[in-house]
Amino acid sequence: MRRSIIAGVGGALPDRVVTNQELADMMDTSDAWIVERSGIRERRWVDCEMGGSDLALAASQQAVAQAGLSVKDIDCIVFATLSPDYNFPGSACLLQDLLELPGIAALDVRNQCSGFIYSLSVADAWIRCGQYDCVLVVGAEVHSTGLDKTTRGRDVTCLFGDGAGAVLLTAGDLGEVGERGLLSTHLHADGKYAKALWVEAPGSRLYPDRLNQQMLAEGKHYTQMQGRRVFSHAIKYLPQVILQGLTANGLSLDDMDLLVPHQANLRINEAAAKVLGISMDKVYSNIERYGNTTAASIPLALRDAEEEGRIHRGDLLVLASFGAGFTWASAVLRW
Repeated sequence: MRRSIIAGVGGALPDRVVTNQELADMMDTSDAWIVERSGIRERRWVDCEMGGSDLALAASQQAVAQAGLSVKDIDCIVFATLSPDYNFPGSACLLQDLLELPGIAALDVRNQCSGFIYSLSVADAWIRCGQYDCVLVVGAEVHSTGLDKTTRGRDVTCLFGDGAGAVLLTAGDLGEVGERGLLSTHLHADGKYAKALWVEAPGSRLYPDRLNQQMLAEGKHYTQMQGRRVFSHAIKYLPQVILQGLTANGLSLDDMDLLVPHQANLRINEAAAKVLGISMDKVYSNIERYGNTTAASIPLALRDAEEEGRIHRGDLLVLASFGAGFTWASAVLRW
C-alpha cells in the first residue's frame, strides 16, 4: 500500500506590505476596527502586473528544493485558486509552462478557501492508486486587483491578501514511511449558501451581457459577503470536520500536536478552538501578517510553522478550512 508524504513545502509573497493604516487612508476604517474584527494587522498586495501563477512558481521551486528533488520529478500539478490569472485557461497550465514541464497533467480546483484541502485530497487519491508518484499541490491568490478599495468595500477589502503556498506530495510505501504521511481527508459542501459569499459578475448565466456598466456601478464584480452567516456556519462546521478527521483515524484532540486552520479570520479560529475546548497554543496563526490568502493560507501556514519550529518530524497535524460554497474540509497527517 502507498501513502502520500509531504516531501517539501514552500511559499511566496509580494514585496508590498499594506498596513491597516494604509487602508484607513483609503476608506473609513481604522487599525483598531480591523484588528478587533479580524486579527489582521497587515497583508501583502502585488505592486505590478502579476498573476497567481507567478507567485506559485516561486513557492513551487521552494517546495521542490526543500524536498531535495528536481522540477522534472513532478508528474502532475493541482492548482487551487479563486483568482485565476485569466478566466481560461487554468492557472495550472500557466504554472506548468513556467516550470517548463510540457505534457504533464495540470488541473485547477475552484473551491475557494477549501481549495487547498480539496486539491490535497485529489492528489492523495492519485498517489494512493498509483497513477502518479510526485504531485505538486499549489494554492495561490492575487486578491488585491479585485477589491473595492472604498468605504463601500471595507468589510471585505481589509481581510484579503495575496500570496502562494505549495507542497510536493510524493509516494511512500507504508513499510518504509511508517506512520508518516497523509492519513485521511474529509470534504463537504452545501450549495444552499452559495450566494452568502460570492462574486456575481462577470458570469456566463448573466444575460445578455456577462458584465456591463450597470453591474460595474453596483459593484457586482466585487466580493459580497454575509459576514454573520459565514461566521456562524464556520464555527459550527470547523469543529465538526476536525473531530471527524481525528475520529476516522482512532485519534483524539489530545493526540493532535498542531491545528493548522485556514486563515480567514482570527476570531473564527478562536471561536472554533473554544468549541473544541483546546488552547490557542495548539492552533497555528499567521493571519496578522498576511490576511486571508484563501487557497494559499494553509500551505503558507505550514511553511511558516515549520520555519518557526512549530512542526517537527512525527507530529500529528490537522488541517481544516471553511469558505465560500459553502465548503469545508479537513486533512489529518503525520509530518
